[in-house]
Amino acid sequence: MFSAFSSKFPACVRFVGSFDELLSTRFENGINALCWPRQLLGNFTEVIAQLDLPKGITSLDETKLASLELPEAGSLAVRMMLDDLHRLRQEGLEPTLDGIHGYLHPQEEDYLRTDVCSFHADSATAEADTWLCTYHGDCSLGLPNDQAIARPQHPPARHDLLEKFGGNDDESFADWLGDHFHDLHYHPLPGAQPYAFGVGHLWRIATQYPGSPVPPCIHRAPDPVPGQPRLLLLS
Repeated sequence: MFSAFSSKFPACVRFVGSFDELLSTRFENGINALCWPRQLLGNFTEVIAQLDLPKGITSLDETKLASLELPEAGSLAVRMMLDDLHRLRQEGLEPTLDGIHGYLHPQEEDYLRTDVCSFHADSATAEADTWLCTYHGDCSLGLPNDQAIARPQHPPARHDLLEKFGGNDDESFADWLGDHFHDLHYHPLPGAQPYAFGVGHLWRIATQYPGSPVPPCIHRAPDPVPGQPRLLLLS
Protein backbone atom coordinates (compact mmCIF):
# COMPACT_ATOMS: atom_id res chain seq x y z
CA MET A 1 0.00 0.00 0.00
CA PHE A 2 2.85 2.40 0.88
CA SER A 3 4.72 2.05 -2.43
CA ALA A 4 1.57 2.15 -4.56
CA PHE A 5 0.37 5.32 -2.86
CA SER A 6 3.75 7.10 -2.86
CA SER A 7 4.44 6.44 -6.55
CA LYS A 8 1.78 8.97 -7.60
CA PHE A 9 3.38 12.09 -6.11
CA PRO A 10 5.82 14.85 -7.16
CA ALA A 11 9.33 15.31 -5.79
CA CYS A 12 8.21 17.89 -3.20
CA VAL A 13 6.39 15.13 -1.24
CA ARG A 14 8.15 12.69 1.08
CA PHE A 15 6.58 9.65 2.74
CA VAL A 16 7.36 8.38 6.23
CA GLY A 17 6.56 5.21 8.11
CA SER A 18 5.48 6.42 11.55
CA PHE A 19 4.15 9.36 13.52
CA ASP A 20 7.56 9.90 15.15
CA GLU A 21 9.19 10.13 11.72
CA LEU A 22 6.48 12.51 10.54
CA LEU A 23 7.15 14.71 13.55
CA SER A 24 10.95 14.72 13.36
CA THR A 25 11.66 14.90 9.61
CA ARG A 26 12.87 18.33 8.54
CA PHE A 27 11.66 20.22 5.51
CA GLU A 28 14.69 20.62 3.23
CA ASN A 29 15.94 20.21 -0.35
CA GLY A 30 12.59 21.26 -1.78
CA ILE A 31 10.54 18.82 0.31
CA ASN A 32 7.59 20.79 1.70
CA ALA A 33 4.98 18.07 2.29
CA LEU A 34 5.34 15.00 4.50
CA CYS A 35 2.82 12.18 4.60
CA TRP A 36 2.32 9.17 6.85
CA PRO A 37 0.16 6.83 4.69
CA ARG A 38 -2.39 4.86 6.69
CA GLN A 39 -5.37 2.58 6.20
CA LEU A 40 -7.54 3.46 9.18
CA LEU A 41 -9.95 1.02 10.78
CA GLY A 42 -13.59 1.80 11.46
CA ASN A 43 -16.63 3.12 9.62
CA PHE A 44 -16.55 6.91 9.40
CA THR A 45 -19.80 6.98 7.42
CA GLU A 46 -21.60 5.75 10.54
CA VAL A 47 -20.12 8.70 12.47
CA ILE A 48 -21.34 11.17 9.82
CA ALA A 49 -24.85 9.67 9.91
CA GLN A 50 -25.09 10.09 13.68
CA LEU A 51 -23.72 13.65 13.73
CA ASP A 52 -26.49 15.06 11.48
CA LEU A 53 -24.28 18.04 10.65
CA PRO A 54 -25.88 21.43 9.94
CA LYS A 55 -24.71 23.65 7.11
CA GLY A 56 -21.23 25.05 7.68
CA ILE A 57 -18.37 23.93 9.93
CA THR A 58 -19.10 22.15 13.23
CA SER A 59 -16.33 21.69 15.79
CA LEU A 60 -16.35 18.18 17.24
CA ASP A 61 -14.98 17.54 20.73
CA GLU A 62 -14.49 14.35 22.74
CA THR A 63 -17.74 14.84 24.65
CA LYS A 64 -19.84 15.14 21.50
CA LEU A 65 -18.18 12.15 19.85
CA ALA A 66 -18.46 10.02 23.00
CA SER A 67 -22.20 10.74 23.19
CA LEU A 68 -22.86 9.12 19.81
CA GLU A 69 -24.60 5.75 19.88
CA LEU A 70 -22.58 3.84 17.31
CA PRO A 71 -22.05 0.21 16.31
CA GLU A 72 -18.58 -1.22 16.84
CA ALA A 73 -17.18 -0.04 13.49
CA GLY A 74 -18.36 3.52 14.12
CA SER A 75 -16.92 3.52 17.65
CA LEU A 76 -13.60 2.34 16.22
CA ALA A 77 -13.61 5.26 13.76
CA VAL A 78 -14.13 7.67 16.65
CA ARG A 79 -11.16 6.13 18.47
CA MET A 80 -8.99 6.62 15.39
CA MET A 81 -9.81 10.35 15.29
CA LEU A 82 -9.36 10.84 19.03
CA ASP A 83 -6.00 9.06 18.91
CA ASP A 84 -4.80 11.62 16.36
CA LEU A 85 -6.09 14.50 18.47
CA HIS A 86 -4.22 13.19 21.50
CA ARG A 87 -1.00 12.59 19.52
CA LEU A 88 -0.87 16.17 18.36
CA ARG A 89 -1.85 17.64 21.71
CA GLN A 90 0.96 15.72 23.38
CA GLU A 91 3.35 17.59 21.06
CA GLY A 92 2.00 20.96 22.17
CA LEU A 93 -0.22 21.50 19.14
CA GLU A 94 -3.84 22.64 19.17
CA PRO A 95 -5.65 20.43 16.64
CA THR A 96 -9.33 20.69 15.84
CA LEU A 97 -11.67 18.06 14.48
CA ASP A 98 -14.36 19.50 12.24
CA GLY A 99 -17.44 18.24 10.48
CA ILE A 100 -17.73 20.27 7.27
CA HIS A 101 -21.08 20.40 5.50
CA GLY A 102 -20.44 23.13 2.95
CA TYR A 103 -19.53 26.72 3.80
CA LEU A 104 -21.64 29.69 4.84
CA HIS A 105 -19.64 32.39 3.05
CA PRO A 106 -20.75 33.56 -0.41
CA GLN A 107 -19.02 32.10 -3.45
CA GLU A 108 -16.32 34.37 -4.92
CA GLU A 109 -15.19 34.57 -8.53
CA ASP A 110 -13.21 31.40 -9.22
CA TYR A 111 -9.87 33.03 -9.97
CA LEU A 112 -10.11 35.76 -7.32
CA ARG A 113 -11.50 33.75 -4.41
CA THR A 114 -9.59 33.82 -1.13
CA ASP A 115 -11.30 30.96 0.70
CA VAL A 116 -9.75 27.57 1.47
CA CYS A 117 -11.08 26.13 -1.80
CA SER A 118 -8.56 28.26 -3.72
CA PHE A 119 -4.96 27.10 -4.01
CA HIS A 120 -3.09 28.91 -1.25
CA ALA A 121 -0.22 28.73 1.23
CA ASP A 122 -0.63 28.95 4.99
CA SER A 123 1.48 31.64 6.66
CA ALA A 124 2.93 32.33 10.09
CA THR A 125 5.15 34.93 11.74
CA ALA A 126 7.49 32.23 13.13
CA GLU A 127 8.32 28.62 12.31
CA ALA A 128 5.13 26.57 12.15
CA ASP A 129 3.65 23.67 10.20
CA THR A 130 0.13 22.69 9.16
CA TRP A 131 -1.14 19.22 10.05
CA LEU A 132 -4.21 17.70 8.42
CA CYS A 133 -6.07 14.48 7.79
CA THR A 134 -9.33 13.83 5.97
CA TYR A 135 -11.28 10.94 7.50
CA HIS A 136 -14.42 11.13 5.37
CA GLY A 137 -15.39 12.91 2.17
CA ASP A 138 -13.32 14.49 -0.57
CA CYS A 139 -9.72 15.20 0.35
CA SER A 140 -7.48 18.25 0.00
CA LEU A 141 -5.31 18.79 -3.08
CA GLY A 142 -1.69 19.89 -3.33
CA LEU A 143 0.04 21.72 -6.17
CA PRO A 144 3.81 21.55 -6.85
CA ASN A 145 5.38 25.00 -6.59
CA ASP A 146 6.93 24.79 -10.06
CA GLN A 147 3.44 24.22 -11.50
CA ALA A 148 1.91 27.35 -9.93
CA ILE A 149 2.05 31.11 -10.31
CA ALA A 150 1.39 33.50 -7.45
CA ARG A 151 -1.82 35.45 -7.95
CA PRO A 152 -0.13 38.90 -7.96
CA GLN A 153 2.09 37.64 -10.82
CA HIS A 154 -0.83 36.22 -12.83
CA PRO A 155 -1.55 38.93 -15.44
CA PRO A 156 -5.37 38.55 -15.80
CA ALA A 157 -5.85 38.28 -12.04
CA ARG A 158 -3.53 41.21 -11.33
CA HIS A 159 -5.41 43.36 -13.85
CA ASP A 160 -8.78 42.61 -12.26
CA LEU A 161 -7.44 43.03 -8.74
CA LEU A 162 -6.01 46.41 -9.65
CA GLU A 163 -9.47 47.43 -10.87
CA LYS A 164 -10.95 46.29 -7.57
CA PHE A 165 -8.30 48.25 -5.70
CA GLY A 166 -9.06 51.38 -7.68
CA GLY A 167 -5.61 52.93 -7.41
CA ASN A 168 -2.13 52.78 -8.89
CA ASP A 169 0.07 49.71 -9.22
CA ASP A 170 2.44 50.76 -6.47
CA GLU A 171 3.38 49.94 -2.88
CA SER A 172 -0.12 50.71 -1.65
CA PHE A 173 -1.51 48.12 -4.07
CA ALA A 174 0.98 45.56 -2.75
CA ASP A 175 -0.19 46.35 0.79
CA TRP A 176 -3.82 45.94 -0.32
CA LEU A 177 -3.06 42.54 -1.84
CA GLY A 178 -1.59 41.42 1.48
CA ASP A 179 -4.44 42.85 3.52
CA HIS A 180 -6.89 40.82 1.42
CA PHE A 181 -4.69 37.66 1.38
CA HIS A 182 -4.30 37.60 -2.39
CA ASP A 183 -0.52 37.35 -1.93
CA LEU A 184 -1.03 33.85 -0.43
CA HIS A 185 -3.09 32.49 -3.35
CA TYR A 186 -1.89 30.78 -6.50
CA HIS A 187 -3.08 29.69 -9.92
CA PRO A 188 -2.13 26.42 -11.63
CA LEU A 189 0.04 26.80 -14.70
CA PRO A 190 -1.15 25.18 -17.95
CA GLY A 191 -0.68 21.43 -17.70
CA ALA A 192 -0.37 21.49 -13.91
CA GLN A 193 -1.05 18.18 -12.14
CA PRO A 194 -2.39 18.61 -8.59
CA TYR A 195 -2.00 15.66 -6.25
CA ALA A 196 -4.59 14.32 -3.81
CA PHE A 197 -3.90 14.06 -0.08
CA GLY A 198 -6.15 11.01 0.12
CA VAL A 199 -8.33 9.78 2.98
CA GLY A 200 -6.92 8.57 6.30
CA HIS A 201 -3.36 9.75 5.70
CA LEU A 202 -1.79 12.18 8.17
CA TRP A 203 0.06 15.11 6.56
CA ARG A 204 2.45 17.75 7.82
CA ILE A 205 3.04 20.57 5.32
CA ALA A 206 5.29 23.62 5.24
CA THR A 207 3.97 27.14 5.77
CA GLN A 208 5.27 30.52 4.66
CA TYR A 209 7.27 32.22 7.42
CA PRO A 210 10.47 34.31 7.62
CA GLY A 211 13.53 32.13 7.15
CA SER A 212 11.73 29.01 5.97
CA PRO A 213 14.19 26.63 4.25
CA VAL A 214 11.59 25.59 1.66
CA PRO A 215 8.73 27.25 -0.21
CA PRO A 216 5.32 26.73 1.39
CA CYS A 217 3.13 23.82 0.37
CA ILE A 218 0.42 25.07 -2.00
CA HIS A 219 -2.87 23.32 -1.33
CA ARG A 220 -6.63 23.72 -1.31
CA ALA A 221 -9.75 22.21 0.20
CA PRO A 222 -12.18 20.45 -2.14
CA ASP A 223 -15.26 22.28 -3.32
CA PRO A 224 -18.28 21.22 -1.23
CA VAL A 225 -20.38 18.37 -2.61
CA PRO A 226 -24.05 18.55 -1.57
CA GLY A 227 -24.95 15.69 0.74
CA GLN A 228 -21.32 14.61 1.25
CA PRO A 229 -19.95 16.08 4.50
CA ARG A 230 -16.28 15.86 5.42
CA LEU A 231 -14.49 14.92 8.64
CA LEU A 232 -11.21 16.83 8.91
CA LEU A 233 -8.39 17.09 11.44
CA LEU A 234 -6.50 20.39 11.24
CA SER A 235 -3.74 22.00 13.27
